[in-house]
Amino acid sequence: MGGSRQRKASYADLEALPEHVVGEIIDGVLYASPRPASRHAVATIELTHELMGPFGRGQGGPGGWRLLIEPELHLGKDVLVPDIAGWRRARMPQTPDTAAFTLAPDWVCEVLSPSTRNLDRKAKLPVYAREGVRHVWLVDPDTRTLEVFRLEGNHYLPMTPHSGQVRVRAEPFESLELHLALLWEE
Repeated sequence: MGGSRQRKASYADLEALPEHVVGEIIDGVLYASPRPASRHAVATIELTHELMGPFGRGQGGPGGWRLLIEPELHLGKDVLVPDIAGWRRARMPQTPDTAAFTLAPDWVCEVLSPSTRNLDRKAKLPVYAREGVRHVWLVDPDTRTLEVFRLEGNHYLPMTPHSGQVRVRAEPFESLELHLALLWEE
């Protein structure tokens, strides 16, 4: 006799989750993560604030981007919720008035936490690569690091990692000198 098969998660399973968790479906598996702690939230909002002016609004920078916090991405049969995602305006001229997005972003940022570190690195990165997301940032408030990845073919090439209080220029936002200290709550 064959082994038992586990039922693949559905969108109804996501909707049934309590409000205090973030749900995602990757390769048919439902992942439920607790809402992030304050250190995670601070890094997310500070990074979004730093990028929004020059890239989202074009204030003191090149503009050309649509940036969203925690968009729900429907990428094939997978449902992912990155901490921040960005689309070049050439690909997304208007932000659709919808709860979920099927157009893969050009850039995503995952802010790592102890409960999502492996999910973000091992399960989500291959989906982003498959869907052609050109750049991925992994921000870790605990270790105070920024890892930048560029899509080369069907896998990510890690760029030079950055840590601590340094100022960095990182793809695809290299025209901005980002002060990493702003992301770490003191």
